[in-house]
Amino acid sequence: MSMRTPLKTIRYLGSAKDGTSHFWQQRLTAVANVPLVIGFVILVIMLSGATHAEFVATAGSPLGAVFLIAAVLSVTWHMRLGMQVVIEDYIHSEGLKIVLILGNTFFTAAIALVSVFSILKLSFGG
Repeated sequence: MSMRTPLKTIRYLGSAKDGTSHFWQQRLTAVANVPLVIGFVILVIMLSGATHAEFVATAGSPLGAVFLIAAVLSVTWHMRLGMQVVIEDYIHSEGLKIVLILGNTFFTAAIALVSVFSILKLSFGG
């Protein structure tokens, strides 16, 4: 007979021992997204009446391109983390959970790659 409480038995042992890293990544991307999304909204408002040439010049400038790439990468990473939590919490079949997490990762990677490629193409004048 053990005198240990159930809490003492499981302390410091998570299901995958990776929850803290995921938690901090989610919080850091959320904090990074605040100024990036505000800047993106301001950029959209500034360019709302612009011509195509003005848009290309602004989005293709070095500062504009770096800003847009940072926004895309931060938002897609945050999206992947958030959807992973939803999948892990609400999908109970292990096989389906793995397939959905892989699909989530590939989907967000595809969105990020296409977006970054498009921004770089604008930036380098392609």
